[in-house]
Amino acid sequence: MSAPSGASVDVPVLVGAAQFSERLGEEAYEALSPVDLAARALGLALDDTGADAAVRSRIDVVACTRQFDESFPGMPAPLGRSDNFPRSVAGRVGLDPERVVYEVSGGQSPQSLVTELCAEIAAGVTTVGVIAGSEAISTVLDLARREDKPDLGETVEGSDGDRGAGLEGITTRYQAGHGLVDAPTQYALFEHARRSRLGLTRAELAEEMGALFAPFSAKAAQHPHAAVREARTAEEIVTVTEANRMIVDPYPKAVVSRDKVNQAAALVLTSERVAAELGIGREKWVYLRGHSDLRDRELMRRTDLSVATPAVTAVGAALEMAGIGLADVATYDLYSCFPVAVSIVADGLGLAHDDPRGLTVTGGLPFFGGPGNSYSLNAIAETVDLCRATPGSFGLVGANGGTLSKYSVGVYSTEPGGWETGHDDRLQAELDAVPDHPVAHEADGWATIETWTVQYVGGEPSRAVVVGLLDDGRRFLANDLEGGADGGELIDLLLGENAHGARVFVRSVPQGNRVAVSDERMAELLPTRPVGFRESYEHVLLDRRGHVLEITINRPHVRNALTPDASLEMEEVLDAYLADRDLWVAIITGAPGQDGRGAFCAGNDLLHTAAGGALWMPRTGFGGLTSRRGVDKPIIAALNGHAFGGGFELALACHLVVAEEQAQVALTEVKVGLVAAMGGLVRLPRVVPPHLANELILTGRRMGVAEAQRWGLVNRVVPTGSALAAARELADELMESSPTSVRISLQVMEEARAHADPVDALEAPSDALDKLLVSRDTSEGVTAFAFKQKPRWRNL
Repeated sequence: MSAPSGASVDVPVLVGAAQFSERLGEEAYEALSPVDLAARALGLALDDTGADAAVRSRIDVVACTRQFDESFPGMPAPLGRSDNFPRSVAGRVGLDPERVVYEVSGGQSPQSLVTELCAEIAAGVTTVGVIAGSEAISTVLDLARREDKPDLGETVEGSDGDRGAGLEGITTRYQAGHGLVDAPTQYALFEHARRSRLGLTRAELAEEMGALFAPFSAKAAQHPHAAVREARTAEEIVTVTEANRMIVDPYPKAVVSRDKVNQAAALVLTSERVAAELGIGREKWVYLRGHSDLRDRELMRRTDLSVATPAVTAVGAALEMAGIGLADVATYDLYSCFPVAVSIVADGLGLAHDDPRGLTVTGGLPFFGGPGNSYSLNAIAETVDLCRATPGSFGLVGANGGTLSKYSVGVYSTEPGGWETGHDDRLQAELDAVPDHPVAHEADGWATIETWTVQYVGGEPSRAVVVGLLDDGRRFLANDLEGGADGGELIDLLLGENAHGARVFVRSVPQGNRVAVSDERMAELLPTRPVGFRESYEHVLLDRRGHVLEITINRPHVRNALTPDASLEMEEVLDAYLADRDLWVAIITGAPGQDGRGAFCAGNDLLHTAAGGALWMPRTGFGGLTSRRGVDKPIIAALNGHAFGGGFELALACHLVVAEEQAQVALTEVKVGLVAAMGGLVRLPRVVPPHLANELILTGRRMGVAEAQRWGLVNRVVPTGSALAAARELADELMESSPTSVRISLQVMEEARAHADPVDALEAPSDALDKLLVSRDTSEGVTAFAFKQKPRWRNL
């Protein structure tokens, strides 16, 4: 909203803008680092104000877009990086600001920062602020291949203003587990959803993408800072060749954002009053006349994957604030990481794809270049120049982050206007009020395809990613069967013309959901695993002793840590144990190491994960037990050594615990940046007092088993080397009781956990006692007691 009449508001203005770039092999190439590139652009932006020295003396905040290699977990920095990027950039140009900002990731961040600094200037919080951003990915990759590669790492003192990566809502474990982590794959889903809504054939979609991006390519060819300065025809852009290989269906390389660039841009912002004081000419002043920042929910929960309602709403709000309509805009720059990022917004606005004004001022991310999170900073700098060149005109920049998740819009003009804060809170609340689309994480049964893509490796189809709808309306993610086990039938369907709405069959497996073209094909390719014991296993050893099953985790080389495959074997074994009427008790222990010292289980095999091993878990959880329901036979944990992380969680999921005196237990996940998500966060606070649970969970402290016994975490502590023998003795004691009574008792106790009030638990409907009344073991026990005989249990 506008400031009240008579209120003192410093109207913000942009007074400096610049871009800088370099390309490998050119005569002027200097192989600048990301910091040096951003500093070079910032120096030019300060010079652009025409009052460089005076402006420098008043700068109180330096804000920077986030470097790409710090935007996602595990991203490499082959030559190192600054540990304080904003202060590194500031130091290069002789600045020591009171405050710096290192913005969250996402292509929305340049425009979002402009809006934020304008608001601070209007409120008198900031006097002069600068924004800089860069990427030198092309240079870094080139230098990293050299023997004499430089070290670009640097340490800078002072606050870093780091706001974190800001990836919340961008991806989820569910999406990552189905290969939905990279931008091309996610945007391809939107592309096919839009194609299906419009009823386009593949040829028509390709023609549209080429026609949309050909003017972008032509614009980039004329731009001095563009990465690709050769205009390409519509046909060249979408024709798949060896050089223009397919990345994901339907995107060949030419329509995908180009990140291997060396580009930078910078802006200088202040108020009208300060600009006049500093002697900055009015011909330099450009106003942010309209703005809006809106967000969408995570991909799977969106109502319609073929539209971008928050982005379209944000554009409309920014135009309304500026007091203009689409027809009044002289220049547009709609974020263009992929074709759908442009077309889906233009569709919603009713803006023709071939609008004579063009939809980019730079040439767009595939042709001008996409310097990580910083692209729209170049677009804003370009828009500022165009506004100055045509005083009174308006330019619009639409900056997109994530997967059409974060959209930030700015409307610029030299035409003066007062500052407005806008109505984003109200608009966001209205968007958030729309119910989520229901999601099924584990999908089983017949379904229809909603949208899809196919990932390519080396130019060949590799993996299908399907978003489908179960017959109850829930949305799910799924892949084809690994290694093309279905003969490529599903991929053939997806690469044809009739994928949308096609009937398919989905099944959930430990690694995620899998799709086949029919239930018969699914049954053929993924036959239901028979319940029973195999002759041998890779990761466990079994020993059947009468009614007792001994399960030994046999991975002593990694202290019996479990991989996902090992947990899957444990699941199979426990399934068979629970189904076998002649097995009444199970004991889980760990194989001793070569030194004779044992470890019950050291948790997840992090070496396997660090080496790139798949990270998934059986539906029944770690060790096939921690997420298992309805365990109605006793399981004893025999701790013949330490139980750390998932190993302790596995022990907590057992009914009884016997531990050797030298053993220790601990939830060590926090020590390696993880959490005890396999039951430790839930089970431990239910056993020990809250403050003790907090200590163990939050510090990862190792607890000796004597202390663990005092808190009820361990039933018996025994001498070193005797855990298994002690567990066998405990199993013998259990077998003196009716196995039917034991099963019924476990069932009732599990059902009772759903009720806080004991009487509610007692009165809750259950068939447990009905089973007991008709049990042969019940009649056997009562009769044996009456005749003072030892009962002969039958487990019937």
